[in-house]
Amino acid sequence: MVETTPVSVLIVSGPPGAGKTTVARMLAESSDRPAVHLHTDDFYTAIRRGFIAPWLPESARQNAVISRAVAVAAIEYARGGYAVMIDGVVGPWHLDVYLQAAASARVPLSYAVLRPDRPTVTARARDREIGPLADYPPRIFEGFADLGPLEPHAIDTTHWSVAETVARVRAGGFELT
Repeated sequence: MVETTPVSVLIVSGPPGAGKTTVARMLAESSDRPAVHLHTDDFYTAIRRGFIAPWLPESARQNAVISRAVAVAAIEYARGGYAVMIDGVVGPWHLDVYLQAAASARVPLSYAVLRPDRPTVTARARDREIGPLADYPPRIFEGFADLGPLEPHAIDTTHWSVAETVARVRAGGFELT
């Protein structure tokens, strides 16, 4: 039976190739409560006509709509008693959407940024089986290089295994609200 007390939402973020999907999926699958894994790429691929690559300047409106859609879905799952793991390129530039949704619903929000070094993310993104990126998107890696006041939310996972990364994220300390 699913609890009806709202539970938390965790955003697992970072540049492409950081391991977000693998970590978020493992966190959801190994949760001690009902859990959901929201893969933001699914929200992008749902656009069947008019899609704009999200790293292009003209994608700003599209990206804002998708961020709001993901945030609303996450909050509804959390209100239904599910622990929510979001994975996606959710940089500080999109975080306000999630903060506002969580605050209005009184749902705790956490933000963990996986940040391996550039050669690691470039190789992982290029070599992954699903959606390989032959050309690494411009400016995304740099957008996570200095998170300012959110820097404590970053984890250098360059030399960590998936299990070590999952354990570190599960240990917590990434709360925003």
